[in-house]
Amino acid sequence: MKILYFAWLKGKIGTAEEEVQPPASVTTVAALLDWLEARGAGYAAALANREVVRVAVNQEYAGPDHRVAQGDEIALFPPVTGG
Repeated sequence: MKILYFAWLKGKIGTAEEEVQPPASVTTVAALLDWLEARGAGYAAALANREVVRVAVNQEYAGPDHRVAQGDEIALFPPVTGG
């Protein structure tokens, strides 16, 4: 699974992207975020307020119950506004 981090999430976590292999029990966006948050202080700080973190799975916006699987590309980013 490839995880991409954008904007301040990248700064708090310390990387723009990484390949991860979460446990088989991680099957939803919410479970993935829980697992990531437990990986260290930077992750915990970045994911402390999930209301300001958006998620895309394979380049489509996804909610907490959206299914995730090995081979997916997951992007984490702050809310985006148009103009």
